[in-house]
Amino acid sequence: MARRRIRAVIMRRDNLRYDFPPDFAQRLNGQSVRGVGRRAKYLLVELGSGDVLLMHLGMSGSFRVMRRGTLGKHDHVVFEMSTDAMVVFTDPRRFGFMTLLAPGERETHATLRALGPEPLARQFDAAALARELRRRKTSLKIALLDQRVVAGLGNIYVVEALYRARLSPKRRASTLVTRAGEPRPALATLVTAIQDVLKDAIRNQNRPGGDDRFLVYDREGRRCPRRGCTGTIARIVQGGRSTFYCPVCQT
Repeated sequence: MARRRIRAVIMRRDNLRYDFPPDFAQRLNGQSVRGVGRRAKYLLVELGSGDVLLMHLGMSGSFRVMRRGTLGKHDHVVFEMSTDAMVVFTDPRRFGFMTLLAPGERETHATLRALGPEPLARQFDAAALARELRRRKTSLKIALLDQRVVAGLGNIYVVEALYRARLSPKRRASTLVTRAGEPRPALATLVTAIQDVLKDAIRNQNRPGGDDRFLVYDREGRRCPRRGCTGTIARIVQGGRSTFYCPVCQT
């Protein structure tokens, strides 16, 4: 999509999670694509006009590129490109959304302004995480899912990172920070675990295996894979999401 022109946009419905802006297609038609990026779980397409196309895939959204073929009932938006390719957005559950940000709005838009640091960015370290967790009385699992604390972490990778760091998902988030606001050693271990989990996911994204790569996620009732641990993987629900952990070695 980058360095191409959007010849036309076909809207096959008026909304996804939210209504499309009234002039959505008109502002996109004929625009060149300067670049495609990401912030947390949001996709950002920079346009020649200075506008930014902001998108979120939701629970079931995806894109595919096709030259020809029949569109399905869940194909909601079609971007016809100057290369004669069609970039098709599919979303059966319609939890995704698309909107347009005016020039300069990227820095001030409420959706992006409140996001925390990217977990693989240089700014994300134990000290930065300590500042966010210092006064949080919620559980560690819930705190890490808060996009204001760290951007882009999803449920599965939080579960896996907590296991690698040997930290209970039920532990109060603030206990990883001293009264003076300094990170405890376990917090540095957690930062490393988060980054390692994400790097492994990037390396393995095109490899077969799927959930077999997970150590604890969706492993309820199985023996803990950590050498020497006698625990059994348990499942609890936190914030409406499944958490898998070892009650013996995660404290």
